[in-house]
Amino acid sequence: MPPLPPVQLTRALPNDYTDNGTNILLDANENAYGPALDLPVAEKHVLPMPNALAASPSLKVDLLGLNRYPDPHQAELKSRLCNFRNTHTHTPKHLTPDNLFVGVGSDEAIDALLRCFCTPGRDKILTCPPTYGMYAVSAQVNDIDVVKIPLDTKRAFQLDAEAINAALSTDRFIKLVYVCSPGNPTANLVSKSDIQHILEHATWNGIVVLDEAYIDFSPEGASLAEWVTEWPNLVVMQTLSKAFGLAGIRLGAAFGSVEVVRLLNNAKAPYNVSSPTSALATAAFQPQNLAVMRSNRAKIVEQRERMLRELPKISRIGSFLGGTDSNFLLVEILDKPRDRGGRPSNPSAMALYEGLAETRGVVVRFRGKEFGCEGCLRITVGTSEEVDRLLTETRSILQEERIGCNALSGCSGSRKEEEREKEANAVVA
Repeated sequence: MPPLPPVQLTRALPNDYTDNGTNILLDANENAYGPALDLPVAEKHVLPMPNALAASPSLKVDLLGLNRYPDPHQAELKSRLCNFRNTHTHTPKHLTPDNLFVGVGSDEAIDALLRCFCTPGRDKILTCPPTYGMYAVSAQVNDIDVVKIPLDTKRAFQLDAEAINAALSTDRFIKLVYVCSPGNPTANLVSKSDIQHILEHATWNGIVVLDEAYIDFSPEGASLAEWVTEWPNLVVMQTLSKAFGLAGIRLGAAFGSVEVVRLLNNAKAPYNVSSPTSALATAAFQPQNLAVMRSNRAKIVEQRERMLRELPKISRIGSFLGGTDSNFLLVEILDKPRDRGGRPSNPSAMALYEGLAETRGVVVRFRGKEFGCEGCLRITVGTSEEVDRLLTETRSILQEERIGCNALSGCSGSRKEEEREKEANAVVA
């Protein structure tokens, strides 16, 4: 077996951009309102485990059973997940636990699909930039090439289904098509008809993988999870990290045909999901905890609408790109005020990104090096108080006349500026 090529690993944020108790983290699209669990309020959200369990009867974590390996089948969790997604919006058929793989975040499903359907050093996947970076990272780790068909910037970052199908017709080594909906960093749902157009390809014998990590911030009925009962060449990935606010337990899911899910389950480690993770994920689908999720989601949507109203009132904030179907927004930063002909500018976006993080304790994500995202920051929707601070600090920094070409940021086109932009853009999340 030939040696694997050098791998560009995912990058973490600088140490001073992390949660130190005062920083506001609007960079990783986490749920600012906390986990979707009906927990008692405690100072700093810290509650000793026995107290949390006593105050929340729905949390049945068997602490005395932690000496035993977890259930490898996760039957109750899978049943609840399927019931939650059986909306019958797209089909009268029912999802069952046989249609569901669960793993350590969506990233395990991304990797498992590559290992099941691609031969290292020969096969390829297709992605649609700008998109989630882990598809390419996992492909590189598995020695699988990536074919890129960019999203259509003239149609608000929708799929170019014709170009995708053309690539599938000419390259028989493409085995998987990864599509993010809502997109990351574009925050928009892709068209169901475009997905169907790819699924109906006459000669391609591969799998369309639809990543719905942010689907619960979209309109009701938007998820296509139950559609896997109609399309055996469709896999739909989801996670509890976003709307459910459970990023810390690392629980992801992949819905698919019985045959595909059987392959994924056969390829996984036997005890990939821990007992505490399984118990907390199962509890998330209790009625009282679903009520918390929906309440938190409503607050996030309210703050999202507020950001859409208030950010454009700040000089040098440009257009919102993509859509508004997620818990984050993609926004342009201009080199000068709009009324003076300002244009999207990576140096200006970098200066705001660094100024917020390094001097104001507000961390967002620079995405200016992604296709079609010149001068863009991706900003997670926070709590009311966090949005207050975001707006105040952004307004303050953008009032500085020479931001974007000063001692802090360097000038557009300089080698130092280019390196800093690439470094900031390389963070995968």
